[in-house]
Amino acid sequence: MAYRQVMGKVWQPSAPVEIVAGTPPGGGQDRAARALADALEPLLPFGATVSNISGRGGGNAWDSLVSRQGNAHLLSISSPTLITNLLLGLADIDHRDLPAIGNLYTEYILFAVPAESPITSAATLGAALVSQHPPTTALATERGNVNHIALGRVTMAGGGNPDTTPIRVFESARHAVADMLDGNAGVVAVSAPSVVPELEAGKLRAIAVSAPARLAAPFGDVPTWIEEGVDAVIGTWRGVVAAPGLTPDQIAFWDSTVASALTGDRWAASLRQHGWQSTALNAAATGAFLAEERHMMSAALASLGLIAK
Repeated sequence: MAYRQVMGKVWQPSAPVEIVAGTPPGGGQDRAARALADALEPLLPFGATVSNISGRGGGNAWDSLVSRQGNAHLLSISSPTLITNLLLGLADIDHRDLPAIGNLYTEYILFAVPAESPITSAATLGAALVSQHPPTTALATERGNVNHIALGRVTMAGGGNPDTTPIRVFESARHAVADMLDGNAGVVAVSAPSVVPELEAGKLRAIAVSAPARLAAPFGDVPTWIEEGVDAVIGTWRGVVAAPGLTPDQIAFWDSTVASALTGDRWAASLRQHGWQSTALNAAATGAFLAEERHMMSAALASLGLIAK
């Protein structure tokens, strides 16, 4: 879909569009924002830029959308912390406060250790996590997010208590990986694409992924937790939300334009480059998906003792 095909819409941008990423440059939401900006560029009269407002697992970025209510030139990348932040009492924003424009893809969670670690398999990692002195695990980007939930499921599968697993939390997966390689953590649980440079350099050993099936290279030899008998299929989805207070015409523009961008060659190239699993949905389907995710995450957080059942 070329830009000339959206010219007839009732509303269209009259200035560059800003896509707010809730992680620093190189973080998960930042990668999504930059790929989306690139895919949208042929469809927008003034293009799109990316700004980074990191912190609170994306919470600071979403607060910025609320503070600019009615600004239709503003989008942001959503992720599971949009839901878990509210459930955990870390934010006041409900996911229904921000218009859902679409869903983009899912990044599954890789558990990895330093290359020299004595942990060499899913079995030895599971045993370590339920031992008297479990290794510290580095996570991104908030307690109670899907990385933490996955860690809890793996720990409980071995009969351990997730409350006893020491964790270190960082505002991006890249920072979590660096912390582990600095010797401060024995394990990292982050989105799989975040560790590709270190994996290819031989600096870390991939143990298992939380995907429903094995991922493509460079993770083709990495078993899933399902293969290891652990029910830990969960991933970090990325979506698109807008500022509150938009008109129906503005939401309709973004719904159709983002959907068109996700069928283009630029977006397909980004999926291949980053190893993302496409889970594209339009606005209506994304709303239903988020409601299901809220139900699942509420039960998961209760099972971890992070919120009341």
